[in-house]
Amino acid sequence: MYSITWISSILFLTRILFVSAATTLPDLYEAGLTELQAGLTSGQFCSVELVKAYFRRIDEVNLQGPALRAIIETNPSALAEAAKLDHERSLSGPRSPLHGIPVLLKDNIGTAAYEGMNTTAGSWALWLSLLAEDAGVVEKLRKAGAIILGKSNLSEWAHFRGLKLPSGWSGRGGQCTNAYYPNGDPCGSSSGSAVAASIGLTAVSLGTETDGSITCPASQNNVVGIKPTVGLTSRAGVIPVSKNQDTVGPLARSVSDAAIVLSIIAGPDSKDKFTQAQPTPVPDYINALNKSSLVGKRIGVPRAVFLNDSITGNDPYITVVFHQALETLKELGAVIVDPADLPSASRLYDSKSQAEGMVLATDFKIQLNAWFQSLIANPSGVNSLEGVIKFNDADSNFEEQTGFRDQSILIASQATTGFNTTYYQALAFNKEMGAKSGIDAALQTHSLDALVLPATGFTAVPAAVAGYPIVTVPLGFYPDNVTIGSAGPTTVYPAPGVPVGLSFIGTAWSEYELIGLAYAYEQHTQTRLHRRAYSSAIPKTQLKDVMDV
Repeated sequence: MYSITWISSILFLTRILFVSAATTLPDLYEAGLTELQAGLTSGQFCSVELVKAYFRRIDEVNLQGPALRAIIETNPSALAEAAKLDHERSLSGPRSPLHGIPVLLKDNIGTAAYEGMNTTAGSWALWLSLLAEDAGVVEKLRKAGAIILGKSNLSEWAHFRGLKLPSGWSGRGGQCTNAYYPNGDPCGSSSGSAVAASIGLTAVSLGTETDGSITCPASQNNVVGIKPTVGLTSRAGVIPVSKNQDTVGPLARSVSDAAIVLSIIAGPDSKDKFTQAQPTPVPDYINALNKSSLVGKRIGVPRAVFLNDSITGNDPYITVVFHQALETLKELGAVIVDPADLPSASRLYDSKSQAEGMVLATDFKIQLNAWFQSLIANPSGVNSLEGVIKFNDADSNFEEQTGFRDQSILIASQATTGFNTTYYQALAFNKEMGAKSGIDAALQTHSLDALVLPATGFTAVPAAVAGYPIVTVPLGFYPDNVTIGSAGPTTVYPAPGVPVGLSFIGTAWSEYELIGLAYAYEQHTQTRLHRRAYSSAIPKTQLKDVMDV
């Protein structure tokens, strides 16, 4: 074991050799993985200092100041892990682009008990519960040399608790809010992961999506989100909603950073049979980063339903900024096919997500009960979904505070009766509407490379039920004169300056192509840089504030 003090002393001596040639330290609000890795490799700073800086930034804005509540807990072992990885780098160089890089995990992504962190999906019912091993994606991160910085807040049970609960609220974490407007809705359920990435509380984050839970937070927090094809990334060790729709993906400040992370966490896992269906080998998604990727590509606009504001509830500004994006795509060489409607769009909307709800509710009860049985220990005594409902009813101080009492989804899930005929019919309907008569039909009919839509509204649903990928990038920001709406007991949406995103949608395993399209658009527009978070939500701590030199 190498002490942090010993490592710091060695690095102090190393810095003296090159300090006169040192370049400006990265600004942690915007710093990307390539810039951070270059600084670590050159000895400009070390991983211990990087972790310290992120910890201080979290302290500034998480529970103090604007109280964004993006982070549920930090990793008590992070500094020790950083010291080990600093020493390893000095001996043999970096393992990967993530060597010594802090990564934040959504609090439904499991970590083994030895590290001292909880995995609770935001619920006190899982407080101090113990897992035998890391989630599959966490194993891949550690193998790549990443440092687990902590756990991010989320909509409790990945927004599968109550229909009337706001995005970003959990019993454990409280109400997470957006950094672009005070008390702004962060969307969910990967709320904290997106908020943390948006203002540099971490290098990158992981989130999960069942239906919109990466796509929407990416959109509303001015970051990039990749919702992978179901089965590209392992869900082993992740508190489940549904094996048919759950997926794990990155939230980052750039497409390149998200691509780096996806390249590391993607791949087969023997503990998740869905991952055995993916094509091999896993692509190196970094190779998709080409500014000319849009040239000659046919991009379709599924206008029916998805661009009808009376259906989606979108503010008219969304349509305005989306049409501007279509013109930009044309300028970058894309052929825009408009309209390129999904044949299933009306039927999928008219179903009011009843089939999707049936599948998710059934899967959740069965899979959550299995999760409880897999735990080494759970001090709360809760061992089933039924137990969660009773636990919440008995805990008015934390789990059923005024305005945050709804358990309608949990109750509906508890009422399901297993994998019966109705379940399988609903599952087949979802796949037909989302894939065969949905996304795939539009792509094939019009010979398209991808679809594009604003990330808001009904956009995530077809890809959710089909299990297909979405890559979301910054599109714009609500104008200062937008009418502020209510999103929950304490949150608002829309609101001035709150971001909106653009989503590229494709068929199964098309992440490589979608990343290329999103990268070309991002690099040309640089939308993320057009507006910063509100002033008190921007942490002031930088690397220089924690360095010995």
